[in-house]
Amino acid sequence: MEPTHARRLADEYLRLGGHRRVVIDDNQTSIRNWEPEPVEAEAFWRRYVETLSPEMQREVQLYLPTINRA
Repeated sequence: MEPTHARRLADEYLRLGGHRRVVIDDNQTSIRNWEPEPVEAEAFWRRYVETLSPEMQREVQLYLPTINRA
């Protein structure tokens, strides 16, 4: 099965060393980042994720590691 566009974006961001994590609360997502990111990861996020529609940004966020407990 071919990964979705959102999955490919999240995977590339993480491959570049991105540290953002998703928080899921009441089916709402938000991003947390406590550490400085590599320049490449930050630039990738700004160029390819922040420019997406809110719905598509949420899809990408859902592929990031979560800080929620199972």
